[in-house]
Amino acid sequence: MSDSRVGLTVVHRRYVPYSHAHYAGDLVDGAYALGLFGDVATEVCIRTDGDEGLFASYSDVQFRAPMKAGDVLEVTATVTRVGTRSRTIDFEARVVCRGRPDRGESAAEVLDEPVVAVTATGTVVVPPAA
Repeated sequence: MSDSRVGLTVVHRRYVPYSHAHYAGDLVDGAYALGLFGDVATEVCIRTDGDEGLFASYSDVQFRAPMKAGDVLEVTATVTRVGTRSRTIDFEARVVCRGRPDRGESAAEVLDEPVVAVTATGTVVVPPAA
């Protein structure tokens, strides 16, 4: 028996402000993506179960490419497994636009190919069905 919630995908986009740069070269720490994964997981729980749910754990996190201030990140969450109260979700944060300070103070561009910056698999829990 397959659950119709498996395969549900939610997408958020977020501009990374320069005030969030944490390291030289306007780099943003990897935890920034984890916060965004929490936000998109909340919407997944609302859509699947009518509740914000709680993030329980990550079973895998991979930091694959830098995220920088001035980036536009596209964050996706896809439900891969539905248990009684738990949901397994695959996450991906991709850089779709990037600031280009070498061209001017406010210059930026849309990337021809998005850059996968962070991937993860996590588990959320929701209250028992009423």
